[in-house]
Amino acid sequence: MKKNLILGLALISVLFSCTTDGTSDVIINNYGGTDDINGETIFLSGNYTQDLTLDINNTYVLNGPLIMTSGTTLTIPAGMTIKALATGASVYIAISQGARIDAQGTASEPIVLTSNASSPAPGDWGGLILLGRAPINSVTSGNSSTSEIGSLPYGGTNANDDSGILRYVRVEYSGGAADGSSENNGISFYGVGAGTLVDYIESFAGKDDGIEFFGGTVNVSHLVAINNEDDSIDWTEGYSGSITDAYVKHGASHDKGIEADGYNSDYGNNASPIFWSNPTLTNITIIGNGASTGGEAIRLRVGTKAIFNNIYLQGYNKGFGIHGDAGDNPTGAWVLDNSLNATDVTFNDINIKLDNQTTETFTVTDFVTNDGAGTMTDFATWGAGWSKE
Repeated sequence: MKKNLILGLALISVLFSCTTDGTSDVIINNYGGTDDINGETIFLSGNYTQDLTLDINNTYVLNGPLIMTSGTTLTIPAGMTIKALATGASVYIAISQGARIDAQGTASEPIVLTSNASSPAPGDWGGLILLGRAPINSVTSGNSSTSEIGSLPYGGTNANDDSGILRYVRVEYSGGAADGSSENNGISFYGVGAGTLVDYIESFAGKDDGIEFFGGTVNVSHLVAINNEDDSIDWTEGYSGSITDAYVKHGASHDKGIEADGYNSDYGNNASPIFWSNPTLTNITIIGNGASTGGEAIRLRVGTKAIFNNIYLQGYNKGFGIHGDAGDNPTGAWVLDNSLNATDVTFNDINIKLDNQTTETFTVTDFVTNDGAGTMTDFATWGAGWSKE
């Protein structure tokens, strides 16, 4: 009897206490009615100063920001689903500069980060944030900026910075808004470097952007963005990595398939950044709701450069929209010097292939080589088993 009383008091203490390691502020609330940690439901939030390895036998629920600090690793096993309280932007996972995530799912056992609501909806929670030390152009060389959500530092000089591994990871119902101008995305890459391995990722039904790149050099393969209510893929602040094999499909509420900036124009004082966004995109498919419903598949603006290879666009009023003025936002100038171009593009059910809203003079034939030669990425094969449509 005395033994059972002591055990009960211990379980109550764990349930209502905050455990800490040194300077950490980590909330690990357990309940479940068993004497063993395995099989428990565990609530997670706070700042981790030690590695966190999740157990496939347990159930994990995010109840606030979970922030992995420099020098730590978050390990998530294949097949795990982590649910977040549906309280908007206040619940998210952040991998800080110098920290790593090891999330290696498989096609048959993907890792899913989702809402715990009985009827989940876009914007239920924040999403996944990675922050690295790769170059960004929103600050002077070598300095760092801070993220929209959490005010966490990112950016630096290490183009090969390593923030870990994302493989077969799906983020659902994210994009919770903190205020009128700050919203989380499905997955946000802040100054993430090319040493990070990202392959087979999805943002499904997010309230804001699906996948967004704030500078950095990370290379992403097999990207899926479905039913996101703002832009599906977004880049700014000098992003210069690569995106290979991407499948975008829009629901009833959406903005652009891709919205791309050369730098973050919100800063207002960086009209001549030290470098421009300049990614390479290959095997990109973007599916809209039909040309009669309006919309724009890809908008390129604020001086972004980019190289597009094998692009398939379907179901928008406009295919490419290119915006910018001479000097501050020279997007049109990059078309003329071939720093911004597309090869092998198919426009299917598109009313306007190219909308030139710059001060330069050019047509679709100056921008696109091999009009009609683009083919769809083989999403039916590489997206099978793990993605959600």
